[in-house]
Amino acid sequence: MTGPKTNERPGTRATLRGYHMSASKARVVLNLIRDEDVNTAREILAGTTREAADVIGKVLASAVANAVNNDSMNADELYVSAAYADEGITMKRFTPRARGRAGKIRKRACHITVIVSRLDEDRLEVLRAARSAQAAASRTRRVASSRRRADQTASVNKRENAAALAAEELENQVEVEAVETDVVTEEVANEVDTAVEETVVEETSTDETVSENATEEQN
Repeated sequence: MTGPKTNERPGTRATLRGYHMSASKARVVLNLIRDEDVNTAREILAGTTREAADVIGKVLASAVANAVNNDSMNADELYVSAAYADEGITMKRFTPRARGRAGKIRKRACHITVIVSRLDEDRLEVLRAARSAQAAASRTRRVASSRRRADQTASVNKRENAAALAAEELENQVEVEAVETDVVTEEVANEVDTAVEETVVEETSTDETVSENATEEQN
């Protein structure tokens, strides 16, 4: 027994008709998102580098919007129940070849259809559990990251405080050494002044003695 016809499949659909791409190229991408929930399908399309991924992403967004606005469904509870590409009009062109012949060029087109439906209760429970676990894991990562940043900040502050204390101790030590140097310099200056005064007194006494001797010799 065959399945339901493409135009009789249940769900909310969106169709892009006459897109200039071969149906085989579109089917390669459609096979990736079939039977996947909407969020997973979007992630798959975002990570696919084929040209058809961008077009199919827009068709999928249109189908989800139709389901939300027309059928009052929840976008987080939808999945891609069907996705297919039909052959469209093929334009025939020719290019000249050798010896008067002509080469045929086929410019193909396709009709892309995406149908979304609501997940059954079992798959919804599994999906909700997976999302809860993912949210818990994300929260755990955020808390761990916050704690790591706090520890790094505390370590940086500790190093800065230690550096500031070391700089302050060095400055105090330099000031003490400067004071001691001033005291020593003052003591040396006092000793020099005392020595100079003693030298002057000795020279004065010597001059007086010499003058007295000269006077006695003259007498």
